[in-house]
Amino acid sequence: MKIKEIKKQHRRDFIADFECDHCGHIVKDVQGYDDAFFHGSVVPEMRCPKCKEKAKDTYRPMKTKYPEGYQI
Repeated sequence: MKIKEIKKQHRRDFIADFECDHCGHIVKDVQGYDDAFFHGSVVPEMRCPKCKEKAKDTYRPMKTKYPEGYQI
């Protein structure tokens, strides 16, 4: 899965739509946290509810809105 669109964000918490790299299935309104761990470790391990696949090996994490360690 990968983040298709971040719809709403408050501080580091966000709601986004995720899209499967393999079958294109879209999961709407998933909660997430905008830090390097979430983007680099959690997102690529998410499995698509339709095809059960994880992100491709070529997955590149998104950048965070705020720098790591920045107090919001």
